[in-house]
Order: sequence, then C-alpha cells, then structure tokens
Amino acid sequence: MTFAAAILLGLLIDRAFGWPDRLYRQIGHPVTWIGKVISTLDTQLNRPCFSPQQRKFFGIITCATLTLVVFWLAARVQSALLTLPLGTVAIGLLAWPLIAARSLHDHVQAVATALQTEGLEAGRNAVAMIVGRDPSTLDEAGISRAAIESLAENASDGVIAPLLWGVIFGLPGIAAYKTINTLDSMIGYRTEKHAAFGWASARLDDVVNYPPARLTALLFALAGGRFQAAFTTARRDAHLHRSPNAGWPEAAMAGALDIRLSGPRSYHGTLTDDPWVNATGADTTPDDIPRALSLYTQMLWWAMAALVLLIIVGATP
Repeated sequence: MTFAAAILLGLLIDRAFGWPDRLYRQIGHPVTWIGKVISTLDTQLNRPCFSPQQRKFFGIITCATLTLVVFWLAARVQSALLTLPLGTVAIGLLAWPLIAARSLHDHVQAVATALQTEGLEAGRNAVAMIVGRDPSTLDEAGISRAAIESLAENASDGVIAPLLWGVIFGLPGIAAYKTINTLDSMIGYRTEKHAAFGWASARLDDVVNYPPARLTALLFALAGGRFQAAFTTARRDAHLHRSPNAGWPEAAMAGALDIRLSGPRSYHGTLTDDPWVNATGADTTPDDIPRALSLYTQMLWWAMAALVLLIIVGATP
C-alpha cells in the first residue's frame, strides 16, 4: 500500500509538471547523473587495448556494481524516510523524476505539431529527437510511424516499468530499474565498441522489461476499445520485432489503432528489412499520432486506476 501510494503520487506530479526546464538547468536530472557515471566507467573500463573477454568482464562488473549500489543507497534512503510522518510523500517526490510520462507525451506531440504546422522537414527534425533511424529518408507515413512506435515502446520503458518495479520494491526498485535502463541506452549496443562491454547491461534490461512490456500491451488493449484486436495482434506479432520486449506494446498499439508499424527502415544509411507488425492495418498518417497519444493517455488512466485499487486492497483488513 505504501509503495503504491508513493508511486501514484510520483506519477501524478509528473503528469502535472513533468521535469521543469528551469529545474533541469539548475540541477540536471537523476538519469543524467547516472549517465555521467556510466560514461566515466565506459571510458575507463572499455578501452580498445582490452580484449573482448576483458571488456565483457568489466561490463558485467559495471552493470552489477552500479545497479546494486543504486539499489542499496535508495533502500537506505527509503528506510529512513519511512520512519517519518510524511515518509510516503517524500518517497513519491523522489520517485517523481524517475517517471517520464509527461515528457514522453510532449516529445511525441511535438512531432505531430511540427508535421501539421511546419511541414515534412520540421517533422523530420522533431522525430530525430526521439528515434535513432535516419530521418532524412522518412516521408509523412514514416515520421508518423516512428513517433507512434517510440510512444509505444517508451510507454513501457519510461512509464509502466518504473511504476511496476516501484510498486514492488519502492524507491530502490524504481531507481535500480532506471539505472539498468540507462546502462542499456548508453552501452547496450551491438557495435564493435559496446558488443562485449554492454552485453550484461543489454541482457539485464531485457529481463527487467519482460513483465512490464507485456503489462503495457495489456493496458493498451484495455484502453483502446478494441481489446480482442489489440491483444490478438500483440500475441501474434510481438515476436516479429527485433526486441524481445518492445514488440508487445507496439503490436498492441498497432492492433488498437488498426495501423501497421515497424517494417523496413534506415539506420545510419543501412536499410533493414524488418517485417510489418499488423501488416493488414492501414499505413500511418499524421492524424494517427494524436490518436496514439489519446490511447496513451487512456492507458495512463488505467494504470492509475490499478494503483488506486492496490492502495484500497492494501488498506483493507
């Protein structure tokens, strides 16, 4: 009950305020603090002179040590806060910056606004802020598809996963999860530089995102008014995605909106022949981005209702 209440408070504050730019300019953000530590460890322990085996070993040590240290520190803070009269409120305040619900909405909305008011080039520039594919090759359908896919995937990684691990473990759960997710986003790549050093971080990120990805798909199916179509699409097509987890929320969103997602795309000049998710759905248009954002908002209401239910059940003798 205590953890669910704290996480709900953190989500509500994030939905209301996000992480204000003024605050970011003054103190940064917890994820950027973790990122600086990861960058330093990457520089020191992932040197070209080390063998792949050495890089893999140091990568395992980096992932395990940083995650455990963050979990331990957060557990100490949480233990101290729970002795205070308003400890749950304090935990919610500390959880607030680790939930990215509003910023995700705002970044995807910026793509829709750019496309609708300024045209194709502005849309490409806006979507380049949230995806890694080459924006110069994208038409309106490609930009819309990229924005919606980013919304679906990050709804799991940036919102539902922190909520889930926060409800289970409290502040240590949400802090450790964000550490793992940041490790994966910085070093969990199959490049020559990071294939060995980031191996452990990428694998651990897959493990901790396994439950929330499927939970996010379920929430999208419940929120979209097309439960059977969304759920069936998720079960049928999730495995077509290159990620073992991202395919679930993307496929559920595709089924809920009756559009097709994924498919061929270009990364750094290399065309990948990825299969379509919900291949029989309509191709995306700029009008589908607001529809996806509406589905995302409805999904958040379902998530908040689930948190309230946990609080009520926990408070019932």
